[in-house]
Amino acid sequence: MTASKAKTLSSLFKTAVKKATKESSSLPSGDKPLKQFVLSLDTSSAPSSSPSTSSGSFRIRSPQPTKNPANDGSLQSWLLQPASTSENSIGGFTDELHSILCTGPAESSKDIEKMMDNGSSLGRVLNIPWLSNASNYNISFRRKELSRERKQKWVFKKTQSGRFNRLIKMCGDKLGTKATIEFFDKMGRDTGLKEYNALIAVCLEKARTSNDEDDALEHMSEAFKTFKKMRERGFQVEEGTYGPFLMYFIDMGMVEEFFFFCGPIKEGNPSSVTRLGYYEMLLWIGVNNEEKIQELCNCIVAADEEDDFKLKENYLLALCESGRKDIMQLLEVIDITKISSVNVAANIFESLGRLSFDSFAEKFLWTLKNNDYKMADISRVIFSYVSAIPNLAVEDLFLKFKSLHMKFEITPSSASYEKLITYCCDLHKVHFALDIVDQMCEEGLSLSIEMLHSILHASEENYEYNLVRRIYSLIGCHNVKPTRETFRSMINLSVKMKDFNGAYAMLDDLKKLNIPPTSTIYNTILAGYFRESNISGAMMVLKQMESEDVKPDSHTYSYLIANCNCEEDITKYYKAMMAAGIQVTKHIFMALINAYTACGQIEKAKQVVLDKGIPFNSLNEIKGALASALACSGMMPDALNIYKEIKQNGGTLEPKPVISLIEHFTSEGDVNILVQLLEELHDPDYWFDGCCRAVVHCVTNKHLRLALELLKQLKVEFHKDDLALDAVFDEVFSVIAERQPNDLQIGLALLQAMKDELGLTPSRKSLDFLLASCVNAKDLQSSLLIWREYQAAGLHCNVLTFLRMYQALLASGDPKSAKTLLTKIPTEDPHVRCIIKACQMTYVQSTSSKMKKQKVQKKNKTWNTTPMK
Repeated sequence: MTASKAKTLSSLFKTAVKKATKESSSLPSGDKPLKQFVLSLDTSSAPSSSPSTSSGSFRIRSPQPTKNPANDGSLQSWLLQPASTSENSIGGFTDELHSILCTGPAESSKDIEKMMDNGSSLGRVLNIPWLSNASNYNISFRRKELSRERKQKWVFKKTQSGRFNRLIKMCGDKLGTKATIEFFDKMGRDTGLKEYNALIAVCLEKARTSNDEDDALEHMSEAFKTFKKMRERGFQVEEGTYGPFLMYFIDMGMVEEFFFFCGPIKEGNPSSVTRLGYYEMLLWIGVNNEEKIQELCNCIVAADEEDDFKLKENYLLALCESGRKDIMQLLEVIDITKISSVNVAANIFESLGRLSFDSFAEKFLWTLKNNDYKMADISRVIFSYVSAIPNLAVEDLFLKFKSLHMKFEITPSSASYEKLITYCCDLHKVHFALDIVDQMCEEGLSLSIEMLHSILHASEENYEYNLVRRIYSLIGCHNVKPTRETFRSMINLSVKMKDFNGAYAMLDDLKKLNIPPTSTIYNTILAGYFRESNISGAMMVLKQMESEDVKPDSHTYSYLIANCNCEEDITKYYKAMMAAGIQVTKHIFMALINAYTACGQIEKAKQVVLDKGIPFNSLNEIKGALASALACSGMMPDALNIYKEIKQNGGTLEPKPVISLIEHFTSEGDVNILVQLLEELHDPDYWFDGCCRAVVHCVTNKHLRLALELLKQLKVEFHKDDLALDAVFDEVFSVIAERQPNDLQIGLALLQAMKDELGLTPSRKSLDFLLASCVNAKDLQSSLLIWREYQAAGLHCNVLTFLRMYQALLASGDPKSAKTLLTKIPTEDPHVRCIIKACQMTYVQSTSSKMKKQKVQKKNKTWNTTPMK
């Protein structure tokens, strides 16, 4: 949301505030601190000066009229726009906002009942029977199929709340919040606190990301309406509800709106007073009001009442999260033993590590130790501290972790070790994570199977497949009870490293534990054999499934169909699948497309996407599979037509088909389509892969300007990863070296642009490829130019560099310089001598033979032209 939109919303709030404060009611006089807090948030009249604070009293003070940096400037130019921003519409919005924020939970909910009775919006959006088209689709089967899909790859636990929030977001995007509530009511589901909070989050997110002022205001209006409905139905206003609103005001710099909204929060939940201090501190930090920040810090330091500690804690938390060093004066007076929970203590220690406040960290650790704080909790805060220290290598972090435990005579807890192992896995230090596991076992600590699952997952992500043997050994040595998922993951890693014997050994152990193998586990082995084109091995897996009475599922048949070599086999497996009562899934549809395309039956592959049994939400994914298959078969125009059709229908293409389209893009196509395809890739890894392929295509087809633009984007996105950038240029120059000699000029132009426009230094490998191109082109001047580039890049010439330059000099016809260079090449290695001899035979002898042949031809020509006597 732009600053202008924030200003507009701010002006509307101010209008609503004026109406609201006229009708504000006082709170019961029995709770004096609460009454003071409410009065401090009353915006009907701004105080002329900041209120004084006595030594025996502490409260949150109302803000002085502070000029908000985010709201500088005039709003008149925006407010005078026609249509929905007219005076009437703005007045209507402020009236509505006033009614929303000033309606208490005790008021009637007639408007809700009226909305529920009025079927207009629901009729427009949901005027079809619920699941009217489900008669031909087995819902129970679909749930099982989705469950299998989730289990195909290990995914860390996701809470029910996260899944539900995604469902609400999808409904809110498609239907709108009002229709979504009606939708749940029609399904017979009561709209509870979880649903309301999710809907509010959807509205606020839409308001943040909207580029249209009217649209943003509409979303904010929906958020406030939902908040009103919550209060009218008697729900208590918890932090999960008011937190997103306050963070929105903080991010938009809306100071007055922030304090005005605190009124309904306190009415709905008086116990939230101290927690609001956390958001207040974040507000002043967000608008860079140093005076207010310092004022609150001074007040905390001066206050000594026991009741004020909760507020101190919340102020301190806000300062810790923002990474400000203002926390020093609070750390001097805070009693760490009174911190409300270990989570809060961990956040404080994390900030100490981030700011390198070692003295405070050790002081607090001694205090916790001397006050009989739980050893496991102290171990946890130690991890929070050391893991936040900047620029600390994993090995050094572990040493620091161990040394602090030894210094304070504390035994590391299993929970701390698990956090440390997860930290290592996140940084791709899987070997070191296993070393920590070994240390845990030596110390007699329990080893959870979930911890090993995370290491197995990290091993797969980092292609460390061979670590499965070490993990398998750990399970056996320390009597850890594996699950079926453990074996599936280990078998998968064994198969990926082509250790089928090891995979079968694990399968036997699975049976010994009386855990019956599933089709998913067998499918893992089946897929591995097909990747190796080992058809006999795949057939053996099917026989084993039959002997173990494990029924093939849709994935089994998708592998079988996708690897068919003829149309007869496709038909055979498809009929067998239907006879087994297995319904066609998206994986089967995609397997049919790939199989028909591989067999040359392009028209039949195209007919697959016309099947009426394809679920609507899988149609674009299946069309993407067809586009990818056509691109791989050299039918790029047809593949791009499918892509355009998907885009015209408002759909998106999956990353893998996009990568396939970029990889097989032909020189005849419009090169701008490459840029459009790259815009489809939002995942950084996929985008990097696609961009590299696009650069190679541009260089290959001499679109140097577009290649440079893409390389500039790569530099921006991966400016901290020099190795990734070097790998891209190495790949590009290797392609140039493999192509025709006349591509050398493209390579030289790219080298110059790399230095001048991108400010990068070529790697040794890139220069090696360019020098190889000079050999192919037999270009002496370019060879000498690249030779100087080694020196300019600060790269010392090694044996391979000398040999390649020797070859270039011979190839370009400068044997004298080659002979001089030969004296600098060490020849102790027999392989080096073989290369030198091969170069001489290739270039010196061939040159001598050529000169000898030319001399003979010249002599014959002279003999033939001499007149006979």
